[in-house]
Amino acid sequence: MSMKTIWTGRILSWIVGLFVLTSGLNLIFIRSADLRESFAKFGYPESTMTGVGVAALVSSALYLIPRTSPWGVILLTGYLGGAVATHVRIGDPTFVAPAVFGILAWVGLYLRNDRLRSLVPLIAER
Repeated sequence: MSMKTIWTGRILSWIVGLFVLTSGLNLIFIRSADLRESFAKFGYPESTMTGVGVAALVSSALYLIPRTSPWGVILLTGYLGGAVATHVRIGDPTFVAPAVFGILAWVGLYLRNDRLRSLVPLIAER
């Protein structure tokens, strides 16, 4: 793969990773009034914010470390899938954002990871 492809994958990965990392930090330390209102709107008690924040921090940290990024993307998929399900359950149209971030997480890893590309080739060699 070209260096452009690898760098595109790295940039996409950092965008996703930093977004989820920031979200986790916000859930654990800042806990803004808007965030508390959102949790209540989605039917989650405020006491779950720390656990959700830790899940975000761990999954994004594993995703951003190259050696553990396959484990991280699997955890991010679960984390973001839960966000999609939460939004869909109450009919909130913003479910699209975590779905897009989940897709971008996999695309970013695919573009920057030779082993994943060899495991799941998009074009079969002749």
